Amino acid sequence: MLRVRDLSLRYPTGKVALTDFSLSVEPGELVVVLGGNGSGKTTLLRCITRTLKPTAGGIWLGDTNLCGLEGEKLRRARLELAMVWQSASLVRRSSVLTNVASGALGRHSTLRTVFAGLPPAELASARGHLAEVGLADLAEQRAGTLSGGQAQRVAIARALAQRPRVLLADEPVASLDPEAAEEIMRLLQRLARSERLAVLCVLHQVELAYAYADRVIGIRGGRIAFDLPRSQVSREEVHRLYIHEAA
Repeated sequence: MLRVRDLSLRYPTGKVALTDFSLSVEPGELVVVLGGNGSGKTTLLRCITRTLKPTAGGIWLGDTNLCGLEGEKLRRARLELAMVWQSASLVRRSSVLTNVASGALGRHSTLRTVFAGLPPAELASARGHLAEVGLADLAEQRAGTLSGGQAQRVAIARALAQRPRVLLADEPVASLDPEAAEEIMRLLQRLARSERLAVLCVLHQVELAYAYADRVIGIRGGRIAFDLPRSQVSREEVHRLYIHEAA
């Protein structure tokens, strides 16, 4: 589903952020990327979404290479990638349902939504996504009243409203308490299975990777240090990963 091959990124200043980076994530799979600060984790996600343009390599969604697209073709291809950030970034004054439904805006013309709003079918679909994340009863509540964990679940429901094939998550539990963090990771794992999504998640919390990932990728200095099934990743390997970045 998602394939990254020999991806490299060199900034105009000459700084190298990623070098020959390759990975794949299949439908139904939750892959976690671990690495220290500045190792290239967020840069990798920004390249996959084409927020940053790689210097070399390819990013495939199925048979489509995003690195070969620009303009409207790239915009449409990006609809198959949904992103969940560390901050839920909800519109606090709007209802939970409105926030979720906004994930469908990419499929509708701007003028139509400005003057007529989203079609009723999209609102019904948004309610369904809220049910998927266990918040159907909060549809009419203002987003600004939610707890951190609830807000992140709404952000995931908004991502589902985009109808993606790939879900990317950049430290989605970094600002949550341990109980809420576990809840979010269980949700991502369940959605990978039930929705057949390819889920790629950047984390700092090593224990959550051990608990929920199908595979773990270690990144160090913009390069892959290891790419292994969860059961084969030793704590010594992870320790070396972070010690290296701190040095």
